[in-house]
Amino acid sequence: MKQLHIYLFFINLLASFCIYSQEEKKVSPTDTLPPAEKYGLRAGVDLGRLVRTALDDNYSGFEIVGDYRFYKKFYFAAEIGNESLIRDEENINTEGSGNYIRAGLDYNVYDNWYGMQNSIYVGLRYGFSSFEQTLNDYTIFTGTDYFGPNQITETIKSDGLNASWLELVLGIKVEVLNNLYLGANVSLRSLVSEKKPDRFDNLYIPGFGRTNDFSSIGVGYGYSISYLIPFFKKKK
Repeated sequence: MKQLHIYLFFINLLASFCIYSQEEKKVSPTDTLPPAEKYGLRAGVDLGRLVRTALDDNYSGFEIVGDYRFYKKFYFAAEIGNESLIRDEENINTEGSGNYIRAGLDYNVYDNWYGMQNSIYVGLRYGFSSFEQTLNDYTIFTGTDYFGPNQITETIKSDGLNASWLELVLGIKVEVLNNLYLGANVSLRSLVSEKKPDRFDNLYIPGFGRTNDFSSIGVGYGYSISYLIPFFKKKK
């Protein structure tokens, strides 16, 4: 719940900046023709993963984000990345690492003011991950306190694993400088399929996130910085 509040605060902050930026660019009496809107490739990186990699010794990750505006308010969008997380629980320690891709469409629900190209969008993604899992150690309960728990430290590694999921995305992108955008998003994810190791479950799937025994639903978030490469312009 605390993380959700942080995500919502960040999105509200960017939305406020978006409104403020529009106030600064109101139409003057001399603006008689509408500006041409830019169409092109917007590419960048996920800042949240870079920060977490620097601060969390159990995590490393990198993600490239991109979208392409192909029709008015519609965008092709994709994220490609690599992640690794050591999940250290009370009775088990595992590491999941691998590559992933998420691809789909975004729709901008926001009507920009004169000269602005910000977006508040909803999107759909299909995600696929190819990864491996390593069971570093685990504890077997012996059924009695006399002998105590039996800790197994033999490493078990399973590769060639994969998973797929669908996700709903809500986000915002604000142009802070010419063609330079800051973004934030939250997503709700649902597993479609997963290949599990033979002797234990996937506790972490790169690109999807943490898993649990009682639900196939997961959540995600991202903070991005990206640059728009305009290919052509169209009159609004």
